[in-house]
Amino acid sequence: MPHVLLVKEPSSPEPREAPVTRTPFFIGKAPENELVLEVQAASRRHCQLDAQGDAYAVTDLGSRNGTWLDGRRLEPQKPTPFSYGQVLQIGDAVLQLAAARSADRPAVTPGALRTPRALGDTLRREAPGAVAPIRRVTPVELKRALHALLIERMDLKRTDMSNRSTAEVRALTDQVCTQLVQEQSSRLPPWLTPAALVKEVVDEAVGLGLLEDLLADASVDEIMVCGWDKVYVERRGRIEMTERQFTDNAQVIAIIRRILAPLGRRIDESTPLADGRLADGSRVNAIIPPLALSGPTLTIRKFAKTPFSIDDLVNRFRSLTAPMGEFLSLAVRHRANILISGGTGSGKTTLLNVASNFIPPDERIVTIEDAAELQLQQEHVVRLESRPPTLEGKNAIGIRDLVRNALRMRPDRIVVGECRGGEALDMLQAMNTGHDGSLTTLHANSPRDALSRLETLVLMAGMDLPTRAIREQVASAIHFIVQISRLPDGSRRVLNITAVTGMEGDIITLQDIFRFEQSGYGADGRVEGRHAATGQIPEFAQTLRRKGVDLDLGMFRETAG
Repeated sequence: MPHVLLVKEPSSPEPREAPVTRTPFFIGKAPENELVLEVQAASRRHCQLDAQGDAYAVTDLGSRNGTWLDGRRLEPQKPTPFSYGQVLQIGDAVLQLAAARSADRPAVTPGALRTPRALGDTLRREAPGAVAPIRRVTPVELKRALHALLIERMDLKRTDMSNRSTAEVRALTDQVCTQLVQEQSSRLPPWLTPAALVKEVVDEAVGLGLLEDLLADASVDEIMVCGWDKVYVERRGRIEMTERQFTDNAQVIAIIRRILAPLGRRIDESTPLADGRLADGSRVNAIIPPLALSGPTLTIRKFAKTPFSIDDLVNRFRSLTAPMGEFLSLAVRHRANILISGGTGSGKTTLLNVASNFIPPDERIVTIEDAAELQLQQEHVVRLESRPPTLEGKNAIGIRDLVRNALRMRPDRIVVGECRGGEALDMLQAMNTGHDGSLTTLHANSPRDALSRLETLVLMAGMDLPTRAIREQVASAIHFIVQISRLPDGSRRVLNITAVTGMEGDIITLQDIFRFEQSGYGADGRVEGRHAATGQIPEFAQTLRRKGVDLDLGMFRETAG
């Protein structure tokens, strides 16, 4: 007998029919499917039906949000019997199998689809202090209702949160939420773990919701939220999509505001983008509609809870070799001005943190950043952070203002998190007027490109300087350029350690000291190659030898590894 799927979606007040004329019968949001669903939670090719005797089998095709049959989530790629009376749920869409329309079966009418059982009971207060089930709902609705009850219960207790630490607030919230779930334990679906439900609700109430687990996951380097229904992570240099989803865009915006509030920053339609940081120093960028057309977008660049050392870069990640690390250590300790160059996500800030560890502990360091994320280990560190303008567009304090102010703070070292504007001119002037040993980063793809970009940034200061004058400033200020890159396999390698040797005519001359020589790709797709010394001995090394520094010149003549 021919069959149809009765389909009820939130976008339609009445169910519709989808004839099952052949198998496999594909279901998803892509137009090439036999049944196209208009729900956000559906994947492009979500699941399929196959004939199985007089009935069918349904198979989840590895969807992000799962396929639910009578309240139980199907295992991916495992066919499961599906017959009359059973309810198939994909996001907010409900599907049931029925015989095709005939003389003895009229057209489907409103109410023909039953509500899925075992999807959990919603909770509401029918009288002060009482809760009772009223209907079956999805897990998302269950969490929303429990969250609302949690807020109400804590308000009823007149709890004063103002003098409590974050840990105390979380513990109290966990206690109240656990009590609520215990009161409703008999009404919860058997497949839903009460402890997991409590954790999710508490994370949303006082933490960063579903991002909490990702932040705690040491294998995750970056978290990227693209609207409420798409959460990506980067692991080992590769981007992958997770199965996590927020309930709606409002929840994403609420989490963004929760991150920015302690920093004194705000985000709304009049100020729809902001930079910030988490308590552990992780970098945060947020942008919301109307600028973000796909919904509120949040990017979190995580930093290791324990800062990396040079040994980590040499032995764990093979980003550089021991001779290169030794040379970098000498250059920092003996006050060379170093520019770290690289693309987005290449590891510039991590390398800057590692290099800063070589600064002697008896020196005064001033760090200047847009969002404070450097993790210097010395005690005498003054951290400065820029300030965005107010809603009236006033009172902004930029990086350039902070660099100029830092010169009056008696610094031994100035560390600028990133040069991206006119502050490059002030930085060069500081390097040329006695503030040796300064460190900074900028975006560029090669040492030569780094010099060109630095020249452009100096022009952004608004000073009408001749090109030759700018290049002379750069050539005398910068001693070394360290170029780092993220390779196609996701690994991060130092590609060059390059000395700035002076000027020839109008051209700044460069000399590679170490470089990475790529030889190809391995069977597993990993980049193969080696770091090697070029045989060039920098003038800086000769200067150190003349000062009596014990320096093995063999590191410049031998293959580094």
